[in-house]
Amino acid sequence: MKKLFFIAFLVVCSINSNGQDKKYVTFQAEIANRNGDYIYLNNGDKTLKKIQINKDGVFKDSLNVKEGFYQMFDGVEYASLYLKNGFDLKLKMDAKEFDESLVYSGKGSAENNYLAQSALLDEKFNYDNLLTASVADFNKLVGEKKKADFAALEAAKLDPNFVSLQKRNIEMSLKGLEKFYNETQATNKINNSISASFDYENHKGGKTKLEDFKGKYVYIDVWATWCGPCRAEIPFLKKVEEKYHGKNIEFVSISIDALKDHDKWKKFVTDKELGGVQLMADKEWNSDFVKSFGIQGIPRFILIDPNGKVVKADAARPSSPKLQEELDALLH
Repeated sequence: MKKLFFIAFLVVCSINSNGQDKKYVTFQAEIANRNGDYIYLNNGDKTLKKIQINKDGVFKDSLNVKEGFYQMFDGVEYASLYLKNGFDLKLKMDAKEFDESLVYSGKGSAENNYLAQSALLDEKFNYDNLLTASVADFNKLVGEKKKADFAALEAAKLDPNFVSLQKRNIEMSLKGLEKFYNETQATNKINNSISASFDYENHKGGKTKLEDFKGKYVYIDVWATWCGPCRAEIPFLKKVEEKYHGKNIEFVSISIDALKDHDKWKKFVTDKELGGVQLMADKEWNSDFVKSFGIQGIPRFILIDPNGKVVKADAARPSSPKLQEELDALLH
């Protein structure tokens, strides 16, 4: 899996590409074990081109671009590309080993092979240690990472425009990382404090408040029916609920769907046979409980102890093995 916060703050930069021999890029590929029938070349959230892959996993196309960074997406995985008119880029890859198998040749290959190798190195970087470091150590480690990334980039002797844009990407990614770190620090301060309460509509009827679960651990899922990552956690949450059925823990899901989607929420819970305690917040993102935890993105999971004290303000997801490790330690 790619580091989510690193990807979220990737800058898609472009500059004018005048004075080149060709006014287009040629791009071709041989793909083994392809994930789909198309490759999408994206510029930010816009699809620049949709390219069909033939039955042998081969495609060849050309397009006019502004010099800069783009994303190649095969419907499952993605990779960063550096494109400019005049490139004649060839790619060989195995979609089963997506990042590890990317190899480019032809004009423009040096920069794109650099991006592919940088992505692999980033996967190995210990972001968990960085995000749990003290403020002083975090700043020191970020400074060291920036210096090392810049040095590696300079040593590669690549296109000067690429180097300039990639330095900007590195700086923006580290700023995004700093923002994420600061948000994590603020969230961690909530741990070991008494949780804010709630009193929300229960799918089964009536209202339910946090105090109703006094004496039990409470694992809370803040979610919404429109949230894809939230829905992706549902099968895992069902398995966790099943494993700990009868234990001293309640599983509570709090929807922050808009009030106008109340009936949609009711139907979704019924149709998907969601378990646990299903509640709907009263003011969406502006609900007091949601605001008290500084929630700006979902899904968000919270673990509260039998006395109403916050164990983890940002608990592990159901899909993470860490969750069951933590629950086993608490409940056994």
